Amino acid sequence: MTDVPTDRPFFGHVIGGKEVESADGQRFPSINPWTREPWADVALGAAADAEAAVTAARAAFDEGPWPRMGYAERQKLLHRFADLIEAHGDELGEADTRDMGKPVAQVRHDVARTAWNFRFFADHAVMAMAETLPMDSGHHAYTRYEPAGVVVAIAPWNFPMMLESWKVAPALAWGNTVVLKPAEDTPVSATIMARLAIEAGIPEGVFNVVHGYGPDSVGEALTRDPRVDRITFTGESRTGSIISKAAAENLIPVSLEMGGKNSNLVFADADLDNAVSWSIQSIFRNAGQICLSGSRVLVQRPIYEEFLTRFVAAAEAMRFGDPLDPATEFGPLASQEHFEKVKGYVDTAEEVGGRILTGGVGDGWSIRPTVLVDMPADSPHLCEEIFGPVAIVEPFDTEDEAVALANDTPYGLDAQLFTEDLHQAHRVSARLRVGTVWVNCFFIRDLRAPFGGVGHSGVGREGGTFSREFFTEPKAVVMQINAAPADRQG
Repeated sequence: MTDVPTDRPFFGHVIGGKEVESADGQRFPSINPWTREPWADVALGAAADAEAAVTAARAAFDEGPWPRMGYAERQKLLHRFADLIEAHGDELGEADTRDMGKPVAQVRHDVARTAWNFRFFADHAVMAMAETLPMDSGHHAYTRYEPAGVVVAIAPWNFPMMLESWKVAPALAWGNTVVLKPAEDTPVSATIMARLAIEAGIPEGVFNVVHGYGPDSVGEALTRDPRVDRITFTGESRTGSIISKAAAENLIPVSLEMGGKNSNLVFADADLDNAVSWSIQSIFRNAGQICLSGSRVLVQRPIYEEFLTRFVAAAEAMRFGDPLDPATEFGPLASQEHFEKVKGYVDTAEEVGGRILTGGVGDGWSIRPTVLVDMPADSPHLCEEIFGPVAIVEPFDTEDEAVALANDTPYGLDAQLFTEDLHQAHRVSARLRVGTVWVNCFFIRDLRAPFGGVGHSGVGREGGTFSREFFTEPKAVVMQINAAPADRQG
């Protein structure tokens, strides 16, 4: 931490339409995981900065034009914002690559998805329908969806700008104001997006960004502020529990998308080329730092050996290198702290009785694509979210056994399954206790669909009308439509 400027680029908070230093002048470096050196300086916020951001958002909601605009006017501004995101895609993509080590080829997809999130929710708010409810006795009722107020959005470090936009876009589209706290490991793209929002003409105080840490810092101050109306969080389950408790003190509704220990079920009749290809993407894309990753690969016994041979070969063929090289498929882990966590699981795999078929610790903060087998059922590797490029492959015999293994976890975020049997696909999808099931694919999204998990994977759903329900206050309006006075009613 420092308050001394350096020759590195600086990224500040954005509060009330202006980019500013922290109140106490403190900064912190953003570390490039590939070089393991600082590449940018970022404003280090404290409670005072969080309070200033909420004050700006509160004033913009209570007194400003944004909640009072028509949907079409907000839609126009959000589309202009999306245009600027696309125009500055290289800048945004390079920021996320330098902040977390994600290959630039994958970050380009994130830029496109970020812009699309703003376009989708801008259009969805315009086209969404409310309800008209006919009543007897000369009355009728209808519904309105009013913006909820000030939204605190706390985003993770694994898909920085994309998951920030997943929260910010629907909140803004429905007329709310936002305070975004990006992850401290990946702060830069949030400031760039806020700069672009100002350029797009989004009014001051509508989209605020404040940087800092969680406990005893910005995160805690934001989640305990009684002026906040909604909190949306993506991240670790333990942190989500802490946020939920803090929000409960002020009865603030929360939406929590948290961890996962997801299963990938490969049945004997699966198209093996397709199953291996998607399974590799599921666990090794973004160096396994995906809450949705299929880290438990359950393979029906008749094809277990053949699948394993192909899977290991595909893992070993992935190209590791500089994330800024477009040919790189696999980069370092996002931080030293996270590298040490994942390394701990790899280092202990054989100590607890498992076998490492390929992978292991690489150079710098990297873990090579790692495949484990023969892991004991009670090992941490099978029970805990590793959040790294570590796949555990297990055989199964029957459909019932596969479903039982997949459901044997406190998490319930998603699952993948591969089968050419249509009946089996529907049957197994219905039995899996998860928020999303991908059949013969992975990571394909329809933004109208509900997104979230069960158990320790989360509370609530977002996406389409599910986001509308969370980011608005539904209101019933009941009208008399005849001239009968009250004393003649009923």
